[in-house]
Amino acid sequence: MPLDGLGRAPLIRRAPLIMGVLNVTPDSFSDGGRYVQISAALERAREMVEEGADIIDVGGESTRPGAQPVPLEEEIKRVVPVVKAIRAELDVSISVDTYKSEVAKAALEAGAVMVNDVSGLRFSPDMVDVVAEYQAHVVVMHMKGTPRNMQENPSYRDVVGEVRDFFTERLEFLQSRGVDLERVLLDPGIGFGKRVKDNLALIRGIPRFMDLGRPILVGPSRKSFIGEVLGLPVEERLEGTLAAVSIAIFLGAAVVRVHDVRQARRVVDMAWALRGTYDGRQETGDRAALSTVSRPLSSVRINQKDQP
Repeated sequence: MPLDGLGRAPLIRRAPLIMGVLNVTPDSFSDGGRYVQISAALERAREMVEEGADIIDVGGESTRPGAQPVPLEEEIKRVVPVVKAIRAELDVSISVDTYKSEVAKAALEAGAVMVNDVSGLRFSPDMVDVVAEYQAHVVVMHMKGTPRNMQENPSYRDVVGEVRDFFTERLEFLQSRGVDLERVLLDPGIGFGKRVKDNLALIRGIPRFMDLGRPILVGPSRKSFIGEVLGLPVEERLEGTLAAVSIAIFLGAAVVRVHDVRQARRVVDMAWALRGTYDGRQETGDRAALSTVSRPLSSVRINQKDQP
């Protein structure tokens, strides 16, 4: 059943949320080509909802290192039919993973309620206006460079501090353009223009983002920093992903973006309980620690009535 929208209960935290990855692309780094057909994409969305996903994140362009841009019309052609199919059948919140304002607008018209923009609303000048007009929830992600060049010798003096400064500037910008900050989530951009040590530092540094007052989303799933640490190929990174998820939740992340939903749901709920929030209802715990962490959803789904 649909429940209240994002950002409506900033001092109340239930179990953190799972964003399930649904790439409808032929070339994504982990699952490219598996869900390019609408029927396959819809079946995967069903599976993820059954496994515990709260949000389905539909992406029509790969943002893996070195990825080439997809033409606008092709991305819309990939994304919109899948969003419509999920919206028609499943009671789940839908996010569109895009940095193009035209794709975001088409997806929001089709039934999405969130925009997940890897550029932090920097690549498309009209994206901020689309988000404001549709009162969409939006994930603001940090990335150094573009997907084509982001891993070409990235460097930082203080990666957590620099990402935090980026978030501060983006929040000020969004507010100046009429975006409701209660609908904003912040993503430090694990794997996007970062070295291995930067990715590890950003996960450890989650508490430094808390006083910004917005929910933190973390997406470590199957990424190369896990492969570097463990010496494993992409298809063998589940345990490393779950370790990163567990630490991220324990340190305060409110949403994790993953491919392996069933396993992540169990780890998230257990990490949440270990953090000291479990009382049988998963609503209490150390309120002093939670008071500056906005809850992205007051329960497990975004209310579709939040759409215009």
